[in-house]
Amino acid sequence: MEIIISILAGLLFAVGVYNILQKQLLRIAIGTGLISHAAHLFILTMGKLKRGQPPIIQDGITQYTDPLPQALILTSIVISFGVTSVILVLAYRTINENETDNIEELRGNDND
Repeated sequence: MEIIISILAGLLFAVGVYNILQKQLLRIAIGTGLISHAAHLFILTMGKLKRGQPPIIQDGITQYTDPLPQALILTSIVISFGVTSVILVLAYRTINENETDNIEELRGNDND
């Protein structure tokens, strides 16, 4: 199961980087979202996927799930939500002010 999630995280990283390298602002925002989701899966996989064990040490329990990856993912979700919100607001303002979402046109490089 960990191998499948690792492959999925790698694919999300690859698609996210591909979208960040595009010329449209919306694709750049989608790419940052995909990279953040890939990071969440990566953190979860690094914490080892254990099912059915409680995350708190109690009497009589010898195996337990480490709660640290879950806490890190929760923090990462909040941070990625804030970053994605800022990127979307900046893209919205840029598109309204300049009437384009193409990075090349915003730079002033005309490839005519």
